[in-house]
Amino acid sequence: MVEPVVTIRSITKRFGAKTALTDISAAIEPGDVIGILGKNGAGKTTLLEVMLGFSPPSAGSVTVFGEDCLRMSSSVKERIGFVPQQDELLAMLTGQQQLAITAAFHRNWDRALIERLVAEWTVPIRQRIQSMSLGERQKLSVLTALGHHPDLLVLDEPVASLDPIARRQFLRQLFDAAESPARAVLFSSHIVSDLERVATKLWIVKDGRLHWQGDADALKESVVRLHVRSQEPLPSDLAIANALTWRVEGGYATAAVTQWRPEAREAIGNRLGATVEVEPLSLEEIFIELHK
Repeated sequence: MVEPVVTIRSITKRFGAKTALTDISAAIEPGDVIGILGKNGAGKTTLLEVMLGFSPPSAGSVTVFGEDCLRMSSSVKERIGFVPQQDELLAMLTGQQQLAITAAFHRNWDRALIERLVAEWTVPIRQRIQSMSLGERQKLSVLTALGHHPDLLVLDEPVASLDPIARRQFLRQLFDAAESPARAVLFSSHIVSDLERVATKLWIVKDGRLHWQGDADALKESVVRLHVRSQEPLPSDLAIANALTWRVEGGYATAAVTQWRPEAREAIGNRLGATVEVEPLSLEEIFIELHK
């Protein structure tokens, strides 16, 4: 049996009287590309910081490659690549100097890979970091995390400063470079379209809780919009199980439903004397419905 890369057990995180995370449990397996989705302030960054041992949980525990996240050995730390939301690059250095310093800490630094990505991502590595754009700094930060072929790559909003076209291109190149059946990638963003393109699994963080975790396709099958049509006025309360939102106007109604089961369609139609059409939703539409 393959050991999980990360196991999160019932973690809660408090900052004084404020609870940032509440009773979160999850696991990351080799080969997973997990997108963490949530509004700004939902707790995504705090979750990553606790998971990597930067901030101790108030309750619960996390293991990374079988070791407690607060007491990871140097050999485990070498297997992790992390890109924080705010980069920690040395502003007075050139990009080339920054990469050279990072490479010196890793025995298996892949110079050929980095040289190729520098060219493909058009990173001005001979320029001082302090004069780079935010997007260029983000790309350089990713390079410092990727060059040693980490078994766990964690990225916290790594492309927020790029325009939509550049973001799409960069994400495609990034995940092509990071693709490996042995590597796990955890990718946090509040930009839904980014996650929809690259994630195989999703974690949705809402108000400090893990509101959803599972396959991206399963989420899309689970949350749908119903269109209900009847010759007679419909009741104001449709009494549909797991309805997130609904709106009734005479003989027509719509309802967004979670935990949807296809066999419920006929039962709803018979009970209301109506036809029921099921509309699949995009990930962005699902995200909006879950946050209403």
